[in-house]
Amino acid sequence: MITARTTSAAATRELATELAAFLQAGDLLVLAGDLGTGKTTFTQGLARGLGVTETVTSPAFVLARCYEGRIPLAHLDVYRLDTLQELTDLGIAEMLDAGGVTVVEWGDVVLPALPSDFLEIKLAGPGPDDDEDHRNIDLRAVGPSWPPRVGALRTALSRWEPPC
Repeated sequence: MITARTTSAAATRELATELAAFLQAGDLLVLAGDLGTGKTTFTQGLARGLGVTETVTSPAFVLARCYEGRIPLAHLDVYRLDTLQELTDLGIAEMLDAGGVTVVEWGDVVLPALPSDFLEIKLAGPGPDDDEDHRNIDLRAVGPSWPPRVGALRTALSRWEPPC
């Protein structure tokens, strides 16, 4: 597990931009966190790191948006889905097979319908003594493709390591 802490929306985007350097075609990122914790902000930074030039916005009402970059990005928000079948109907399998990076906001609620190889990113809002823009971010590798990258990723994100 990698734990990071950002102090602004810009810093959250910057962390995600750094993470993008470690992404490969076919990667799945599962974003978790309460409303307003920065899932879309994180995805904006990720998109920038992938070379996406379009403005990245929340897919909350359209459920999925796709962007072109050095690696294509599929950005899903499954908050409004009522069943796992709706995720299948949305075309998640096709998105995962398309050779891009897939980011699923609220992905923790649909884990049974997702492949078992992903990077889970949990975003949490500020603690009681923090400024309102602070975010705590935990990254956890699940499955075979992420563990070989974790050491280098930890080093790259070390400037966001929270104080002891």
